[in-house]
Amino acid sequence: MNISLEQFDKAFENRIRLQIMSVLVANESYDFNSLKELLDLTDGNLASHLKALEKEEYIQVQKSFIGRKPNTRYLASEKGRAAFRLHLLALESLIKQQKL
Repeated sequence: MNISLEQFDKAFENRIRLQIMSVLVANESYDFNSLKELLDLTDGNLASHLKALEKEEYIQVQKSFIGRKPNTRYLASEKGRAAFRLHLLALESLIKQQKL
């Protein structure tokens, strides 16, 4: 069985977006600063990758205030979770194919 490249989601080709989705699928939500620290990214770099995932509707953004400080949290949408699962299944299939 050959794996078609179409089974892989272009949104997850970038390792940073793959890491972001991994964190968001494994957790209920994550705030901007915690993601930045965990993934060791600059504000701009993280923001651009989050924007790309948001454009695909793979993540949802929740803005609030904690005291007087703004807080932005991100969570994986159902669409994002499904796309991520399919991408992982394609990766697993590719790995299994290489073991033959």
